[in-house]
Parts: sequence; C-alpha cells; structure tokens
Amino acid sequence: MTGTVATTTSSGLRPRVDRLVRHNLFWPIVALVVLLLACGIVSPGFLDVTVQDGHLFGQIVDILRQSATPLLLATGMCLVIATGGIDLSVGAVMAISLAVSLTYIAESGSGTTVGTALTGLALGLVVALAIGTFNGFLVTVLGIQPFIATLILMIAGRGIAMLITKGQITTVTSPPFKAIGAGYLFGIPMPVIIAGGVFVLVALLVRRTALGMLLEAIGINREASRLAGVKSRNITWFVYALCGLLAGLAGIVYGAPTMAADANNVGLMKELDAIMVVVLGGTKLEGGKFSLAGCVVGALILSTLERAVVIFHLPTQVTPLFKALILIIVCVAGSERLRSRVGSVPRSRPQAPVAAEVAA
Repeated sequence: MTGTVATTTSSGLRPRVDRLVRHNLFWPIVALVVLLLACGIVSPGFLDVTVQDGHLFGQIVDILRQSATPLLLATGMCLVIATGGIDLSVGAVMAISLAVSLTYIAESGSGTTVGTALTGLALGLVVALAIGTFNGFLVTVLGIQPFIATLILMIAGRGIAMLITKGQITTVTSPPFKAIGAGYLFGIPMPVIIAGGVFVLVALLVRRTALGMLLEAIGINREASRLAGVKSRNITWFVYALCGLLAGLAGIVYGAPTMAADANNVGLMKELDAIMVVVLGGTKLEGGKFSLAGCVVGALILSTLERAVVIFHLPTQVTPLFKALILIIVCVAGSERLRSRVGSVPRSRPQAPVAAEVAA
C-alpha cells in the first residue's frame, strides 16, 4: 500500500510541475531571480532597502525606478503586437513628447508653477496621442504594413523633435516638472507609481472587458474576426493611439529628472528595448495571445541587466551582447518546440507498482 500511495503522489505531482515549467513566465522569472541573486553575491547589500527621510532607497528601488520607462513602452507595444502589428516609432515619440513639453515650459517664462508644468505635460501627451493616432490611420485606413508605417515616423520623428528644439538641447528649471521623474509619493519614486498605475489601468481595461479577447482574435486571424463581427479596424486604431500615448508619457518620465530634451539621444533605440521586454515576457511577435504580466517581468529583467553590467564591471561595449545572450537563453528555454521534443523522450517505467505488490 505504501508503494501505491507513493506512486499516486508522484504521478499527481508531475503534471503540476510540468504545467509550472510550461508556463510562459516560468523561465523569465527564473532568469530574473538568477540575475538578482548573482548581483547580490557579487555586491553584498545589493538587495538591501533602506528608508531615509521617509523615502525608499536601495539598488532594488533604483531597478524599479529604471523599469518604469521600458514598462510604459512595452505595455503599449504588447497590445500592438497582440494584433499582429509593430510600432517602431515609440523612441521618436519619446523625443517629440519631451521636446514639446520642455519647449512650452521654457517659452512660458513661468516654469516654476505647477500649472505650467501640468500644461506642458498635457501638451506632450496630446502630441504623442496624435502621433499614435496617425500611425493607426496609416495601418488601418490606408492599409500600409505596420513595419513600414511606423518606420516612417521612426526616421522622421527625430527630425521633428529637432525642429521643435531648433537643434539645441532644451533645458528648463521646473521643480514641479522634475518631480514627475525624480519625486516621491508615500516614499515611493514617482516613476514607479506612474508606471504601476498606468499598467493597472490598462490591465483592467484589457482583462476585465472583452478587449483582450478581441485583440487576441484579431492577432490570430484578422479576417475571421472581422467576419465574426469584430470591429478590427477600430480596435487596431485604438491600440496604436494608446501605444503612442504611453510612449509620450515614457519620454516625459525619462527626461523629467534632467529637465533636458536632447532630440538626438532621448528614446534612441528604445523601440528595440520595448520589443525585447515584450518578447522576454512571453508574447510572440506573430500576434494572438499576449501577456501584460510578462511585460513587468521583462522590464525588470532589462533594468537588472543594465545594473548587472555595472556590478560585474563589464565594458559598456559588451552591454548589447549581454542583453542578447540573456534574451537567447530565455527564449530557447521557453521554446515550445524544444519542450515538446524533450517531453517526447521516453521515460523509464516506474518500479513503484512492483514494490507495492511485494509490500502487499
């Protein structure tokens, strides 16, 4: 009887373990934990969090703060990718949005007032929303391939930002605006609160309504979803507009601490970081099923990687290679084809039933 119980327990535990390992977030979370532990071993005190003047401090807090920008970008990018599209313009939108906000504040002459800072913030977001809406128009109405449609603004957008700043690095002195990226609320850095709040709102919108299911339907088969009555054009247009809006917010959060708009460098290559975060989170680029929770894990992995480069004293030239290596490892580990081949290897038959008969 003892052998029979052991066999039953083992056979019941194995499917649970298999389901856990097959979950799309298993290997990304494993990679994140390994990175954090490795940083903690190399740099004692890495995982410590302290409270000073009512504010949280520590390298973990810095990682959370640094994750705000890629999380905002990846949240919008994830929804676009779910429809089978892509948005390569998010980096340029970051530069344009920040340039609009800081240029307005600089020309207002009253950057120290809260009203001016909020107006600058609103103008930057409105412009970013308009750009996202334009991308959606190109894709849904004109039928241009998403890669080409967004590539247009990826190239032209930085030039637009240069025109707004007149080719100069626009700097302002505005404590209210700086607080967006460097302030604290209840001891928590403002970028963390902003990114977390936006993520929760988008998650509620996607998972508590039919929007998430409709996005997946469009990504799996756009024509079939249209024939089923899904308004694929409107939904696709909406997610491109939302992606632009979140990219604009990411640009403001990114540039607020320095209060400087450098059109040449702000948001440079950030579109690739956003795609990397989405992929690390388990969302496939062909569209369909997506994981917003995976964006959180992916953003944390990206920020931890950038911190690890400093802790491990790696040359800055190695940073892209280090990122690519982690991305390859996580993607290979989570490959369904690899897991199916490994799972198809015949296992030796358990000997527990024999032991059970002997025990009987």
